[in-house]
Amino acid sequence: MYVGTLSFDLLLGDVRSLKEKRSVVRPIVAELQRKYAVSAAEVDHMDLYRRAVIGLAVVSGDAAHLTDVLDRCERLVAGRPEVELLSVRRRFHGEDD
Repeated sequence: MYVGTLSFDLLLGDVRSLKEKRSVVRPIVAELQRKYAVSAAEVDHMDLYRRAVIGLAVVSGDAAHLTDVLDRCERLVAGRPEVELLSVRRRFHGEDD
């Protein structure tokens, strides 16, 4: 069994309230969950309206499949025009851990 996690540190574009922040972050989280069957949520900077951290986790029996899913998720978030991807933190836990 392999477990992979990603943490995206995002700078949001023209957002002036927490309500506007939710309207940007929720669709990203929902699309990650729908397209790639990952567990995803906003996990940090909840009180800042121009910053967000989205975390996601994937479990797979195949390391190559896990890497492919994580790569696709990273490309999806990086390609969103309404956010600037400041950093990505990737962790990979395999059978040897």
